[in-house]
Amino acid sequence: MREAQEKHRAPIAGPAAGPVAVTDRGLPDWLRPVADVASTVRARQLSRFLPPRDGGGRQSAVLVLFGEGGGDGGNGGSGAGTGPELLLMERSSSLRSHAGQPSFPGGALDPEDGDPEGDGPLRAALREAEEETGLDPSGVQVFGRLPRVYIPVSGFVVTPVLGWWREPSPVAPVDPAETARVFTVPVADLADPANRATARHPSGYRGPCFLVNDALVWGFTAGIIDRILHFAGWERPWDTDRSVPLDWRA
Repeated sequence: MREAQEKHRAPIAGPAAGPVAVTDRGLPDWLRPVADVASTVRARQLSRFLPPRDGGGRQSAVLVLFGEGGGDGGNGGSGAGTGPELLLMERSSSLRSHAGQPSFPGGALDPEDGDPEGDGPLRAALREAEEETGLDPSGVQVFGRLPRVYIPVSGFVVTPVLGWWREPSPVAPVDPAETARVFTVPVADLADPANRATARHPSGYRGPCFLVNDALVWGFTAGIIDRILHFAGWERPWDTDRSVPLDWRA
């Protein structure tokens, strides 16, 4: 992982800066299956919760950012030789929505982000990632987006934006009131059957989860990771009967 930034950058430019480039040119070979997922997967293959037909819900976006482990192992990284990895953060326990949950960087679209049907989600994902983790968005290559899905508990309509961390930059929590921790997880750890289980919520919810980096990744974030692993061909057989409560601790 990367060390904390000394200075937070100014927010990325809004719509006046022109469209956000989306390209899969130059991607590493191991990431090609994810690019293929972006061009073929449908919303119903990602989640049973689809955006309301009446256009309701708050438009938002998350950055699903893939990189390659640099071997420095700082701030929650997994050490040398980690290979392909995914950037995650832990939300502050004081937040109103999804408090304390590990998640992708992201949040609601602002008016300056632009059209939700166009580049808006791409700008929002990069902007929120910068605001929450301090990453430099100029080092991120956006190579696709997944269909929008719905999170009923918070009313968010979420576009997962796929990025390649072409030029990694330092990351760390920018505002402790918003972000408690920033860390990367090797894709190999996410695919490891020993780190997989089904999360149990008191409400009766059951869904895939990952026990990695002293964190229980569940809910929307785990669902997207689960589907990417599956459709990219990275999934390994795991015990779907193994379940853990949401108060699990390593």
